[in-house]
Amino acid sequence: MEYFLLVPLLAFILFLHLCFFSPSNNQKRLLSPSPTKLPIIGNLHQLGSLPHRSLHKLSKKYGPLMLLHFGSKPVIVASSVDAARNIMKTHDLVWSNRPKSSIADRLFYGSKDVAFSPYGEYWRQIRSVTVLHLLSNKRVQSYRRVREEEILNMIDKIRQQCDSSNSVVIDLRDEGHTMKGESEIAVKALIEELLILIGTFNIGDFIPWLKWLNKINGLNTRVNKVAKDLDAFIESVIEERMIRNKKAECSAGEAKDFVGVLLEIQNGKETGFPLQRDSLKALVPSLDAFVAATESTYTALEWIMTELLRHPRVLKKLQDEVRELAQGITEITEDDLGSMQYLKAVIKETLRLHPPAPLLIPRESMEDVKLLDYHIPAKTQVIINAWAIGRDPLSWDDPEEYRPERFLNSDIDVKGLNFELIPFGAGRRGCPGTGFAIVVIELALAKIVHNFNLALPNEEDLDMTECHGLTVSRKSPLLAVATPCST
Repeated sequence: MEYFLLVPLLAFILFLHLCFFSPSNNQKRLLSPSPTKLPIIGNLHQLGSLPHRSLHKLSKKYGPLMLLHFGSKPVIVASSVDAARNIMKTHDLVWSNRPKSSIADRLFYGSKDVAFSPYGEYWRQIRSVTVLHLLSNKRVQSYRRVREEEILNMIDKIRQQCDSSNSVVIDLRDEGHTMKGESEIAVKALIEELLILIGTFNIGDFIPWLKWLNKINGLNTRVNKVAKDLDAFIESVIEERMIRNKKAECSAGEAKDFVGVLLEIQNGKETGFPLQRDSLKALVPSLDAFVAATESTYTALEWIMTELLRHPRVLKKLQDEVRELAQGITEITEDDLGSMQYLKAVIKETLRLHPPAPLLIPRESMEDVKLLDYHIPAKTQVIINAWAIGRDPLSWDDPEEYRPERFLNSDIDVKGLNFELIPFGAGRRGCPGTGFAIVVIELALAKIVHNFNLALPNEEDLDMTECHGLTVSRKSPLLAVATPCST
């Protein structure tokens, strides 16, 4: 009798399990391949100190579209061209939001900057300001004289360390930062700390009841200090520019810097909406030449020089191209860059292997969406591993090999139209400063190889250890022997 009672009881328990505990069809479709998660923390323990490498390793086992859990929150990791195209082109609007970041909120006045602002009317307005008034082709060209002067200062500083016959060991990272002015060098440590913090994983964003840990591990203290110091610095920059404007020290023909342009449009006469003080201050660190644009530019330039020093054949071929095209020219200018096809190939190949921001900036879906064969609910975060896509053997022959020649007969570019190569992202949330960054990299690289012969100070392999933050740079300085050459 007890046996017969047990059978319907078990059947009833099974029915309840299927109704309340089994995933729905949509949920089943969401469950793309996924590594086993731990209670509370999910897959956080698998991120490691270099997440772009850890996620790439996991994707080799679980596939190019992988589901992880950061705490209890689902996160999709895309590591293929098809997934990237689906996110940043096919369903670009759906994936145009940003997940909330408490660190970005603190540093950028409630995430009022272009990069971290939530998708909506405010973001559309400030991006319009960015694209039309700050980083348009016309505006980028207006900064030409300043760019050429700053890069020439870098070349002159290297040359001063050498005499006409002797070589000298230089720190190429330090020389790259020479392109900044003295005031920018003074805040270099502040900016580096800001970029590290922006790239820091904040457990409170994924496991809210553990946010108290940030008081113990010192993260809150670091964020608050950088926010305070950054605000003071930005205020000083704005006040200095306002004083200059009042004194009419800028001539009518002088190219205005980012801050000057922002102050001009603050009243809304050119944009149709007023730019509030916090918005103005949030745009300064995200756009001004000494922060986002230049930091990613210098990171890329350092990786380019690293690969050239590791591959003397490529360096020699690049020098031959630049010096042949620059015969009879004292100084290379931006007008000379159009014919330097191998130089452009070297830059693309380095950005393929070393995108400055290898995981780009995470996105969040605003509504349910189908991603390849999976149904993804609204408010799901997605991480696009540009570093892994650049090394995908399905897209690249011998992907680990440094071979710029692969780009000589290729239409693939870095502007966000070719999803095999997306160092600056793509779509609505792609980097608006791509054109600004590329012209600086091209001109600086051309001038360096035009003026100097470079070699490693010894025959030992370069230390390629990376340092993780918003941008991934070399952990150790890049030392090289520079010898002036006659031009």
